[in-house]
Amino acid sequence: MSWRQATREEIYRYYAEEFPSYRDELPSFITAKGPRQYALAFREPHPVRKDGVPNKDFIRRDTWQTNTSGERTTAAFQEFDDVLEFIRHPARNDPLGRSNFALADPDLLDKPDPCPDAVYYALDHWERPWVLLVDIDAKDIAKNRAADTVSEDVDDRDDDTLLNAAGILDAAPKGYPYAFEDIERAIEYGFEVRDIFEDDFNAEETVVVYSGQGVHVYLLDSDPSHRYDAKSREVLNDLLQDTYEIPIDPVVTADRRRVARLPYSLHADVCSIVTPIESPNFDVQSATPEMLKG
Repeated sequence: MSWRQATREEIYRYYAEEFPSYRDELPSFITAKGPRQYALAFREPHPVRKDGVPNKDFIRRDTWQTNTSGERTTAAFQEFDDVLEFIRHPARNDPLGRSNFALADPDLLDKPDPCPDAVYYALDHWERPWVLLVDIDAKDIAKNRAADTVSEDVDDRDDDTLLNAAGILDAAPKGYPYAFEDIERAIEYGFEVRDIFEDDFNAEETVVVYSGQGVHVYLLDSDPSHRYDAKSREVLNDLLQDTYEIPIDPVVTADRRRVARLPYSLHADVCSIVTPIESPNFDVQSATPEMLKG
């Protein structure tokens, strides 16, 4: 199983050969002009055109230009193919164009075109309510498990010490701050959250997405009763954490500025495809790109 960091060549190949085949399977709200932003994270910081501005290892790009009233004027991406070209070659297809704050042209530099280690989209949206997403991370589950496992006689309680003492750093996948059992537990929690949405909130449209190192759970109903504002999301966070004791990241649910990994994008840190899933028995190995199987 290829649980390792993808090479630059593998990332380029994935977005050139495999990712386009998933384009029609993207959730309906992920379009060229729907999310307010797309964002990319780079392994190596890349310069921008303007001198004196720090190199960027994370960029956000608006999907629309707006006027002073906040109304949409010009779309940055006309079709999803334009988003795909931005993902493949960010500096050559930067929506900022020739702005001083656009990524510098790699032809003018002694370093290659930046390569996206991660692709994100904004949960804030032009066409629908702020997307409701709950994030469950295997790293948090592992930290909690380590804290419960290691004797309280251990004086040093920092994360690495606890993970090492609990044997998690030596467990497969070795060197990562979680074990496969923590990912499996995150997936189980994800379907518990889905059931809570459906049973307690009468949700009709939910999606569980394997994120590479955990899960994202969506409540996508467009009914007004499910258009949760910031206060309602805080109540939801408290319910999931305190009543159901599910280790979510509450900031992701409550912060309108958050981004999420784009479904079917590549989690380059673990060579795994961000995949919508149907069962808590999902085999993470099935999310390995085809080019790495065999």
